[in-house]
Amino acid sequence: MRRTLTAAAAATLLFTAAGVASAAPAARHVPSPAATLHAPSAASHHGGLRSLAALSAERLATGDLVAAAKWGTGSPIDDPAREQQVLDAVAEQARQLGADPGATVRVFRDQIEANKIVQRGLHRLWAADPTKAPTERPDLTEVRKEINRINTALVQALAATPQARSAPSCHPRLTAAAVRVRHEHHLDTLHTLALARSLSSVCATAD
Repeated sequence: MRRTLTAAAAATLLFTAAGVASAAPAARHVPSPAATLHAPSAASHHGGLRSLAALSAERLATGDLVAAAKWGTGSPIDDPAREQQVLDAVAEQARQLGADPGATVRVFRDQIEANKIVQRGLHRLWAADPTKAPTERPDLTEVRKEINRINTALVQALAATPQARSAPSCHPRLTAAAVRVRHEHHLDTLHTLALARSLSSVCATAD
């Protein structure tokens, strides 16, 4: 329940902040390599959280493919065996990187639930309007290879950002990063809500 409320609050912030951003877009600045190397810690924190938000959005995009692969097959969206395989794999990767396996698993539980939000939402949409249903079925094996690739990148990003994720500024910085990613990926309502859910446990600070 707490994670659901956190995700809902984050989604509200995403929508609100996105509205403000669209009303007064900020000029984009691309730092030079030298500036990036010598950037202050706050900027490093922001960059690390933005990477986590971007990878989460990338992982959510695979939910569309999984939904299409399962559509019309009778395959359930919930797949406990597959989910446990993912959690075991990322926990082991975290251990190998010297990161916290428990924290990593918590984040990935949210990632999995967010992916299922996308799948359920799309299945409801397609059931209500069959003309919007996919006409091709992706190869689920290939899709899972892509998910595994993103999972590895996410574990690495989590392992690289313990200070950013435990800082008092984590929540506002993560929300700002998610707003930028939402804009760049042109996320609709369903995927925005799922993005908020996927990031629920990224910040280690107390609410």
